[in-house]
Amino acid sequence: MTSASPPGAEPQAVLSPLTTAAIFLVLTVDPGGEERVRDLLANLPGLRRSVGFGSPDGSLSCVAGIGSEAWDRLFDFPRPAGLHPFRALEGARHRAPATPGDLLLHLRATRLDLCFALAALVMERLAGAVTLADEVQGFKFLDYRDLLGFVDGTENPVGREAREAVLIGDEDPDHAGGSYVIVQKYLHDLDAWNALPVETQERIIGRRKTSNVEMDEEASHVGLTTITGPDGEERQILRDNMPFGSPGRGEFGTYFIGYSRTPDVTEEMLAHMFLGNGAAAYDRILDFSTAVTGTLFYVPPAGFLDDLPGPPAAGVLTGRPAREPVPGAAPQTLGPAGAAPATHPAVGDGSLGIGNLNRSTTP
Repeated sequence: MTSASPPGAEPQAVLSPLTTAAIFLVLTVDPGGEERVRDLLANLPGLRRSVGFGSPDGSLSCVAGIGSEAWDRLFDFPRPAGLHPFRALEGARHRAPATPGDLLLHLRATRLDLCFALAALVMERLAGAVTLADEVQGFKFLDYRDLLGFVDGTENPVGREAREAVLIGDEDPDHAGGSYVIVQKYLHDLDAWNALPVETQERIIGRRKTSNVEMDEEASHVGLTTITGPDGEERQILRDNMPFGSPGRGEFGTYFIGYSRTPDVTEEMLAHMFLGNGAAAYDRILDFSTAVTGTLFYVPPAGFLDDLPGPPAAGVLTGRPAREPVPGAAPQTLGPAGAAPATHPAVGDGSLGIGNLNRSTTP
């Protein structure tokens, strides 16, 4: 049993219910842009209120996450215990790449125009201070299905169970009420997927396509990504995945975003998917879905943004070189021979579907 999450630590909107629209912005901080980013973080709650005030039924929210390399450039404050760079995974057949990202902005609403308006304000404020690494506009598809045709996210934890799974507790008191989030962008080969018989698709996913009922398939995506702790209880994450795509360009994908109290849980799911476990050499969903990005962020509690800690010394602020916002090899790459133990596998930057398909079709 993990230590309890403190009820007084107010999180950002990580526990909000699923919405019908979202925009995901992943940014890198340019040298000298740190103070502009700090100003944006401090003003982000106010910007969200300004955009959302006239549309209270729009449920506009924005969650901000900080990457490992950016933390020491932005704050003179102890690092979150679990914050580290996303490490690539090299499996026998599939790869989870690590890609750059200093700042994540996860904008959600029932209307895309509200997300768009807030994203435009944010990027205007950050002009000249950041470089865009990735931008994805997601949408609800039919009855909350992904583009592979399976229901996504039906078994996310709720209520107290969600708080226990997602929010840091007294194990890291400086960051109580915070969370970790891993994002990955997956591109699907729908022609190949749709050529499979439905029964084969169901065995790969581990869930019935029409009824959404879970199947007893240990080597399926559901089976591989079901993680249990030493006490035998299932360890959960909170997914807010969104389909995205462009039919005209033939692009179809799922944007995976998984919040958790510790990155260990999501990392173990990824290790099982890409490196396999005793039940399978790898997750067969990866034969049809390719991970093209992947980054890990720390999401501080709401009070952190309301009263930011001071900046670090000037030498730290300006001491890091610029980085290109394109996918690249991570400093660490884990393969079958170098995989972390099953209880604490290493994370992969840019993996394909994390999370239980038992909870969702893609992570």
